[in-house]
Amino acid sequence: MTDASTHDAPAANAGPTGKIRVWDPLVRVFHWGLVAAFATAWLTADELQPVHEVAGYTVAGLVAFRLVWGLVGGRYARFAQFLKGPGETLAYLGDMARGRERRYLGHNPAGAAMVVALLVTLSGTAFTGWLMAEPERVAMLPSMPAIVAPAWADDDGDEREYASGQEVEGPLKEVHETLANLMLLLAALHVGGVVLASFRHHEHLARAMVTGDKRGPGPGDIA
Repeated sequence: MTDASTHDAPAANAGPTGKIRVWDPLVRVFHWGLVAAFATAWLTADELQPVHEVAGYTVAGLVAFRLVWGLVGGRYARFAQFLKGPGETLAYLGDMARGRERRYLGHNPAGAAMVVALLVTLSGTAFTGWLMAEPERVAMLPSMPAIVAPAWADDDGDEREYASGQEVEGPLKEVHETLANLMLLLAALHVGGVVLASFRHHEHLARAMVTGDKRGPGPGDIA
């Protein structure tokens, strides 16, 4: 049963239209900026490398900003507000499967898990792209995963000096492209979740990420 405190405070801030501000301007700029930057990076891969790299650095900068804003931003931007444990997340997914999940004013537990998955995958994609941009950067790492290790040894297993960067580009590129493809899958799942939640709770969640406003909490909603 929902405690009254879960929705009374936000409800008190609702305007005459019954809507309240949930997503602050910086969260909205981050969200749509990330969509544009990742789409640009994807479309320019292997075609317009300078544009691809700028888009990749933009993604990295936006992710770094979101990590900071998740600690010091407004109520609904903070990780502490929306991140839930595995048990609560699984329970929410079970309620979704039965069509009885509750409405969350901010991120619901499944959406929160998706936020984490997207940020981690984007970080890995940006990091591997950064490594590929300058071969010398690989040498800065104290140890590389096994998939990259063969690039540092000759056929007899002897360690050799890093020469041209071609030796590590293959494995790193595979990891980079795998993470980028995983991002597409996660993005598709995210869009599907947004469409489902919009239908179930009778509100346009994509529009809310443009205006910042959502319908105020009702009985049973979690704010």
